[in-house]
Amino acid sequence: QVQLVESGGGLVQPGGSLRLSCAASGSIFSINAMGWYRQAPGKQRELVAVIISGGSTNYADSVKGRFTISRDNAIAKNTVYLQMNSLKPEDTAVYYCKAVAYYTDYWGQGTQVTVSS
Repeated sequence: QVQLVESGGGLVQPGGSLRLSCAASGSIFSINAMGWYRQAPGKQRELVAVIISGGSTNYADSVKGRFTISRDNAIAKNTVYLQMNSLKPEDTAVYYCKAVAYYTDYWGQGTQVTVSS
């Protein structure tokens, strides 16, 4: 079992920045990949960024060049970050952290990001 807790959401003006954190606990050594997804009102949940155990990353086209996913360098590698720059109103959504371990998906509770003036 893996437990995920997100933090760092909030209200920010267009053009601003936020950093989200996702702390994993439990069977963290079984995690193969972690990522961030988001869901805006009335829309489906979509992939934002993912980082796999080898360090490779992948991003949605809509956030490339603005968002950066990273993980801490501790042996446990149990925290993943999403640095969000040049935020736009269309980035407003609930952001969810996801971990994949032993072919099972684990989700955090979500954190609200609102981009508005």
